[in-house]
Amino acid sequence: MLTIHRGPGTAALADALGEVLATPPTDPFAKDLVVVPAKGVERWLAQRLSHRLGTGERGTDGVCAGIDFVRPRSLVALLTGTEHTDPWHPDRLAWPVLEVIDAGLGEPWAAPLARHLGEDREGVERELRRSRRYGLARRLAGLLSSYAVQRPGLLTDWAAGGDGGPDDLAADLANDLAWQPELWRRVLERVGATPPDERHRRTCAELAEQPDRFDLPTRLSLFGHTRIPVTEVELLGAVARHREVHLFLPQTSAVLWDDLRPVLAAGPVPRADDDSAAAVRHPLLATLGRDAREVQRQLAPLLDGSLLDGSPGGGVAEVVHPGPEPGNHLLGWLQADLRAATPPADTRHRVLDPADRSVQLHACHGAVRQVEVLRDVLLGLLDADPTLEPRDLLVMCPDVEGFAPLLHAVFGAVPDDHPARQLRVSMADRGLAATNPLLAIAGQLVALVEGRARATDVLDLVGAPPVRRRFRLTDDDLATITRWTTSSGVRWGLDAGHRRTHGLELGENTWRSGIDRILAGVAMPEEQVLLGSTLPLDDVGSSDLELAGRFAEAIARIEEAVAALAAAGTAAEWAAALLTHVGALTSTSYDDAWQSAQLDHELGRLAADSGPARLTVADVRRVIEDHTAPRPTRTSFRTGALTVSSLVPMRSVPHRVVCLLGMDADVFPRTLTVDGDDALARSPRTGERDARAEDRQLLLDAVLSARDALVITYAGMSEHSGQDKPPAIPVGELLDALDATAAGPVRRHVVTRQPLQPHDERLLAADDPRSFDPVALAAATAARHTQPAAPFFTGPVSPPGPDLTLDDLRRFLANPARALLDHLEIGLPFDTDPPSNDIPLAPGNLEKWAVGDRMVAALLAGGTVSDIEEAELRRGTLPPGALGRTALTDISSAAGDVVRAAAARRVGDPVTTDITLDLGDDVRLTGRVGDLHDDTIVRVTYSRLGAKHALELWLDVLAVQAMRPDRQIRGVVVAKGVPGEIRPVDPDLARATLAAWVRLRHDGLQQLCPLPLQTGRAWALGRGHRRTAWTNAMRKWQWDRFKPERDDPAWSWLLGPRADLDRLPDLGATAEAVWGDLVPFEKGWSAR
Repeated sequence: MLTIHRGPGTAALADALGEVLATPPTDPFAKDLVVVPAKGVERWLAQRLSHRLGTGERGTDGVCAGIDFVRPRSLVALLTGTEHTDPWHPDRLAWPVLEVIDAGLGEPWAAPLARHLGEDREGVERELRRSRRYGLARRLAGLLSSYAVQRPGLLTDWAAGGDGGPDDLAADLANDLAWQPELWRRVLERVGATPPDERHRRTCAELAEQPDRFDLPTRLSLFGHTRIPVTEVELLGAVARHREVHLFLPQTSAVLWDDLRPVLAAGPVPRADDDSAAAVRHPLLATLGRDAREVQRQLAPLLDGSLLDGSPGGGVAEVVHPGPEPGNHLLGWLQADLRAATPPADTRHRVLDPADRSVQLHACHGAVRQVEVLRDVLLGLLDADPTLEPRDLLVMCPDVEGFAPLLHAVFGAVPDDHPARQLRVSMADRGLAATNPLLAIAGQLVALVEGRARATDVLDLVGAPPVRRRFRLTDDDLATITRWTTSSGVRWGLDAGHRRTHGLELGENTWRSGIDRILAGVAMPEEQVLLGSTLPLDDVGSSDLELAGRFAEAIARIEEAVAALAAAGTAAEWAAALLTHVGALTSTSYDDAWQSAQLDHELGRLAADSGPARLTVADVRRVIEDHTAPRPTRTSFRTGALTVSSLVPMRSVPHRVVCLLGMDADVFPRTLTVDGDDALARSPRTGERDARAEDRQLLLDAVLSARDALVITYAGMSEHSGQDKPPAIPVGELLDALDATAAGPVRRHVVTRQPLQPHDERLLAADDPRSFDPVALAAATAARHTQPAAPFFTGPVSPPGPDLTLDDLRRFLANPARALLDHLEIGLPFDTDPPSNDIPLAPGNLEKWAVGDRMVAALLAGGTVSDIEEAELRRGTLPPGALGRTALTDISSAAGDVVRAAAARRVGDPVTTDITLDLGDDVRLTGRVGDLHDDTIVRVTYSRLGAKHALELWLDVLAVQAMRPDRQIRGVVVAKGVPGEIRPVDPDLARATLAAWVRLRHDGLQQLCPLPLQTGRAWALGRGHRRTAWTNAMRKWQWDRFKPERDDPAWSWLLGPRADLDRLPDLGATAEAVWGDLVPFEKGWSAR
């Protein structure tokens, strides 16, 4: 007996199923079997039935038990008990298909496959095309499986030796698809199991003739299916001959079903011959409801009883279950019209209430604004209706993976006082690699086998939480490791052997050379001395021994993993190697132990399903992608939180508010190109899967499942130019239907063009606020009432202590803004450049300066040119080989010129002078000044003269002169180009200047001192000419094309970004007071 239950929504059908299941089976230990289309539907249905089954006096305190919910890919596999071992499942069938392809590439029948895989190509292109092997086999396995379900007769003809098929496919199979019949015959031989088409026929016959042979309950229910292939229709007919079968179909309109009954009675036909849409009166049902019509056409052999003739269990019964009445609002009117299957004859009484927000379409600027708008809309609905709860809301999105990070950011990264903090968001069907980091690490290791093992790639791997846990790496440890990686010159490649696979015979800038430098740095300081052929890294101390060892161990295990994976051949070998080495690299907490179990399960399933075919890295990456594809789980749905899922798992499940996020024209419906190898797509028949038609049906289901409100967001404007973008075509058709639903067009009322920014005043109007974001409100208020930024300090802060060193004074004068923030213990955010992944081919100016500065220091310390050059070549910052030596020759020559110029100034042994000066007011200045040769302080630098050199030299000259008033102290900076000189000054001037600078620091650490070093020096070098001084200062403060001083983070923090020169009050007076008396004693410095 077959009973077909129809209803406009799944709510009424679920209640009807509850009534059926309320009558228990004869056997008290028997379970009912309910087949559902998706995990989300299963979760909702179980919860719904728990309010109907086993209830007490209160009526809602029941339990859903004794029911097996199943979601089989193949109904015949379920009936025959081979669901988990079915050799015709596409994931398992892919392996024998791959073996057949590999074995037959040299044969004439497989010539199209051979061309596709590059058998007629050479070199790199051949290798690239060969990387398609598993992807091709998996795609063909999916096609063959679909043939078995949708056109089993095609496979029957091929297995019997035919090379054709139905008349509508004969021409295609005789031409470009002629290889498919032979492929199928060889796959049959390779698998050695009963073919799926034959298995289907046998199962149908045995169900009719030997019903007791199958371990099935006496009652079978199928709930919520919107597409049923022809083979499953035949199976249902066979089961219904001796068992009770209930088919619960969500059908929009009972009227339309009856209207179409005579039109669809002929059963499945070529889709080109299907003219049923012409019989549909409501345009939205005609354009969006093709899947529902084709289900009715598929069931025609059951409806007319032809599949049940002579069955002892009876024939076919149809039961219509009316759904709840739609609401009295725009959405309800549309739903009522869809149920009536006709546009309203008279809409004059349907006057839209201005407050009606039952249908909302929001045109936004890009994806981020869509999520922000969705958040505000949901908060508004929750605020307006106290009975509405997060579990009553459903968000569906065509691209969950793309929107998932945005949803977490927009709903999670909000201030504590934001109402969105109260919303928990549950992502229902993300990919396994996004939820299980061990599977993501497996994919990263596979990518390293043929990848370059770039510095950033390996650091990302080491920074993964399970790897950090294994090697006890803190955030500070990761920062240190990143710094070591950059300093040691690591670019890409694990070692020279790994580089060799990429055609490069070079060991420099690899991870092995970098780790060697780090470990050598633990043992000895750098000092331009090689340890064997390795230059120790100066940035590693003996206290870093343990961290360096853990880091080296992590890299060693990565190298071992890559080597083991490179040697793997079959899928089983790949799975075993991945399981071993992911386990060696990672560790999980007790709460996360499921991650290891899931990794073991997925890799074990891969090994069990696979065959002896050898796989390339590209093949394995495709396998991992398939095994970690988004997969909804039952526990992800209906948890009480705001559920976000793709369109399929929760289709037709009623919610008070249904939201469709990201319904952009280029995403929905899915823009899938027709597979050129799909024989069925050449001449499709009704009932066969069509992704675009399925998406249209999903939109219709969403419209019908929303009770109070339907919210749709889409990219209606470009986030870059603001140019209008049309909605997806089905969404446009929905708007057209809405215009015909009410007394007048409603498009202007329904569609909201959202502004680009969340702090736009239109969203924050006091009488009609549409945003709940306190940060946006603060921003809009600040934008309306623009005023100069409040001063950072309202008064002086605590003064510094009386004692200070020369270094303290030097740091203050070099950057008063930075010194003030350091005094207040305020740390500035700073950007760090990620490690470079490219082997240097030519050093930049900064790299040249760093090399030259180190060479000057090493030469002055007595090093030999050859040793210093060899050390620099081993450092990893210069290009390798001849390129590095050529660049180093020029730098070494310039460094030698500087050192030779300094030699003439460095007469005698250098003397270090201890400084202890009492400057009055209980202030004592202390420090040490070195490099005093006779009466001259000599500084040597690879740079050109700058304000920093002047400050450092002046401070030392003044300190020594004040300490040794009996001597005439001079100062010299030997630099590239013109040297800088300071003539002796009067000891009293030296002491007075130091005292003034100390007082300036004392005041400047309580409130900002307006004296940037370069800008102040440039002003003073104007030598009293105000116009010249102002021009000099502007050049340094804001006219510099490369690095204006106002862009310094400390000055930007205190004065605001890109502050003008007038934000430095008393700059001229302060600069003259600090530098005016000293500039006449200088020679060599310029204001430019």
